[in-house]
Amino acid sequence: MTQPTDIRGEHLPAALSLAASGVPVLPLRAGKVPFGNCRRCADNACGGRPNMKSAGPCACPAPCHAWAAATTDPDVIQSGVWRRAWVRAGAVAYHPGGAWLTVVDLDNADAVTWARKTLPVTKTVPTTRGEHWIYLGSMQSANAVRPGVDIKSTMAYARWLGPGTGTMTALPDVVRALTVKAPSTLPPAPQAIAVPAPAGGGECPHRTPAYLDRGIAMAEQRITAAREAVHATVYRTFLAVLSTHGRCGCLTDAHMARLFTAAQAKGETVRHCTDAWTNALTRLGM
Repeated sequence: MTQPTDIRGEHLPAALSLAASGVPVLPLRAGKVPFGNCRRCADNACGGRPNMKSAGPCACPAPCHAWAAATTDPDVIQSGVWRRAWVRAGAVAYHPGGAWLTVVDLDNADAVTWARKTLPVTKTVPTTRGEHWIYLGSMQSANAVRPGVDIKSTMAYARWLGPGTGTMTALPDVVRALTVKAPSTLPPAPQAIAVPAPAGGGECPHRTPAYLDRGIAMAEQRITAAREAVHATVYRTFLAVLSTHGRCGCLTDAHMARLFTAAQAKGETVRHCTDAWTNALTRLGM
């Protein structure tokens, strides 16, 4: 992976070079954040972009779906709306998982010292405060797997900071293990979610696999995509799920566990998840 040096925000050539080598790219605004959803795509009304290597099923031509908008298609990257984004961009980002890569983001000197003592040597890229260690292979992304260490792979993006030095090695088990929660941090054992039955009785209008599964998947995506205010995002997402499905009795322990797992991948503890769930139930009078 090589790229021309960016001068005065000329990120398009760099993006095209990366895409040609099979790395899905996207522009970042100042502050290292993606371009936000346009009005048509707000709150995922468009259905999102699950295809990480192209513009996806959403008809919106803009790069407004964060990591899911990352693409290797030069026609998309050079389209009018993307060109305007590159002019305004503060950096080039890429989707590591889409390129079958995993980035261990070491955010400070202590984290770098830990990595040098613990992890297999691989390609490294210097960052403002630490280093990116890049391995060949993809895995689940997770923030704060230990102090100063984030994992960026699937459903995440990383800034492109240059080709780095060293030889890339295969993703080791010691890195994969960083996202594995200890048994004590797993969601509680399955329990019935006690909520009132629908007023008037009758069959739950949401009891269709497609409708319910899509709702839970969108809730998981909303939590996973949170870049800040994670606590508030988790609570609001739980509140939205319960307000739609909680009174019908169609939620199962498996659905609850999926939401808890998504929240824990963002650094939430089981206690935080339980408190957010309980608070949402209380707010809705359940």
